Amino acid sequence: MSRWYAGRPVLVLGGLGFLGVNVSRTLLERESRLTIVTRSRGRHAESAARFESSGARVVEADVRDASAMCRVVRNQDVIFNLSGQSGAVASMDDPWTDLDVNCRGNLTVLEALRTENGAAAHVFAGSRLEYGRPLTTPVGPVKPVGEDAAMQPLCLHAVHKIAVEHYLHVYRRVYRLRSTVARLTNPYGPGQPEERVEYGVVNRLVHLALENKALPIYGNGSQARDYIYIDDAVDALLALGASEASNGHAYNVGTGVGIRLADMARRITEHAGGGRLEFVPWPAMAERIETGDFVADVARIAADVGWRPRVDLDEGLRRTVAFYRSRAIHS
Repeated sequence: MSRWYAGRPVLVLGGLGFLGVNVSRTLLERESRLTIVTRSRGRHAESAARFESSGARVVEADVRDASAMCRVVRNQDVIFNLSGQSGAVASMDDPWTDLDVNCRGNLTVLEALRTENGAAAHVFAGSRLEYGRPLTTPVGPVKPVGEDAAMQPLCLHAVHKIAVEHYLHVYRRVYRLRSTVARLTNPYGPGQPEERVEYGVVNRLVHLALENKALPIYGNGSQARDYIYIDDAVDALLALGASEASNGHAYNVGTGVGIRLADMARRITEHAGGGRLEFVPWPAMAERIETGDFVADVARIAADVGWRPRVDLDEGLRRTVAFYRSRAIHS
């Protein structure tokens, strides 16, 4: 599969965000003919210039712009749709923007595919937030959640992600468009700007630990999460994009292993050699939409496309700390 993308035209929508920049980098390493779409070139000027110098085409466009989407989707073999508005709390504070970007934007992309490129493989980045608060047993280890579990979203961001999955189903059934959904858990690793605090808790805590600051932990930090290293998440997305078997399906992309947030934070301080845990009250909205424990069942993606996570938590944290420490030294 490492040579599957060589010479193929591939489009990454949202290709200069945290997930997108890592997908784009890997696609260039695999010698694809890469087009990156970003809503704000100025915000990502350094990354845009770096990708262009490596042979990528960078286009500044909004996914809600129908004519722009029609232009960029033409003649693409694979489209990774990583665009959109992020943040569960942000979606509650500003529901209209989340609705406009994540729903209207994705409908605009689908309409462009319908009219310009119905044969392209389309991989959409979903979220573990779509499941809401899974039903769990009161004691014992957290039970992994499979793709067929009931969806009980607790924030509008999750509702809009679910809506897009329904859009994909309709366009696949009526227009025969190809699509695959990757419901990502909690990716972390190199590539997330320090100022992005609305998502990516692990990276945010790493930044704080390297500055020897307090790491805020909501409540008692007992909530378990499934954290996936960014390289593994990228490999999963690329495996789905190259697979005929994945068409029409949704897949969890995680590790299948849960860890309590407080334990995660302690490991970060150990790897960083600094920082300290500070237990703080839950912000009101964050507490209302907190999903509780979540661990993904990743058996389906392993069975269908042969993908499995390879980087364990401590190795992922070691790499992440080393990356951001190096950036701090050279900045």
